[in-house]
Amino acid sequence: MSTEIQELPEQGEIVLATVTKVMDHGAYVTLDEYDNIQGFLHISEIAPGWIRSVNKFVKEGEKKVLLVKKVNPDRGDIDLSLKQVSNDQKKQKLKEVKKYEKGKTLLQNVQEKTNLSDKDIEKLEDSIYSKFDSVYDAFIEIGRNGIASIKDLKLNKKTATAIEEICSKIKLPSVEIRGIMEITNNKSDGVEIIKKTLLDAIKKDSKIDITYLGAPKYRLSIRAEDFKKAEKTLKPIIEDIQKNIEKKNGTFSFSREESKKTRE
Repeated sequence: MSTEIQELPEQGEIVLATVTKVMDHGAYVTLDEYDNIQGFLHISEIAPGWIRSVNKFVKEGEKKVLLVKKVNPDRGDIDLSLKQVSNDQKKQKLKEVKKYEKGKTLLQNVQEKTNLSDKDIEKLEDSIYSKFDSVYDAFIEIGRNGIASIKDLKLNKKTATAIEEICSKIKLPSVEIRGIMEITNNKSDGVEIIKKTLLDAIKKDSKIDITYLGAPKYRLSIRAEDFKKAEKTLKPIIEDIQKNIEKKNGTFSFSREESKKTRE
C-alpha cells in the first residue's frame, strides 16, 4: 500500500490562503494551491505593532496573500506571515492566480469543444507549461500570432482548431500611453497644415489615435501589447509630427499623461 506524499510550500514562497478559524492568538488558514493543507498565522505576523483584535485584520472565509515563514516537513507545520508581504508581492500573486483561473476556464472550453478526456486535457496542460508560464499566456500568444505559435506542441487538428477558435474570441490585454500636444501655426493655412500633419501620422500607424481638445491642444494616444512596445512606437511619431510642424513655421510641445493598462 502506498501513501501519496503531500506537497508542501517552500520557505519564502508567496501563497494564497483562505482563513478558516480566527482565534485570540492568530488564525488557521488553508493553502489554496496546496490541496488546502493547513497553516498558521500567528498574531505577531499579522500586522506591525500591538494588535487588540485579530478579527480586525483577518476574518473567516477571507482570501489572504501570505509569506511562508517556516515549514516543518516532519510535523507538517507551516508558519505564515501577512505583515511581511509587500503590496507588489500581493499584486503579483493575485495576478498569477487570476491568470491560472482564466487558463483553467480556457481548457474547459477546449474540452467542451473536443470531448477530450480529463487525462488528455491534463497532458495538453502539461505540454503548454513546457513552453509557456501559464495556459492563459499561451492562448494570448495564439490570439496575437496564430496557432503557429504552438506548432512545437504538435497538437492534433481537432484540438488545434478548437484552440484557434477560442483564441479568436479573446479580448487581448493591452496598454495605453497618452499625452497632450500643443500645436500652433499662424500662417493663413495653418489649420490645414496642422490637420494634414496629424492625418498623415494616423495613416502611418493604425495603433495611434488623435483627438482634438480645442486649439491648440490635441490628445495623442497609443495602444500596444505592453509599455515597452508603446514607448517604442511613440517616440518616432512625436519626432515626425514635431519635425513637420516646425518645418512649416509652427510650434510644437508634448506633455505626457498617466499611462494605463486597458485590459488585464
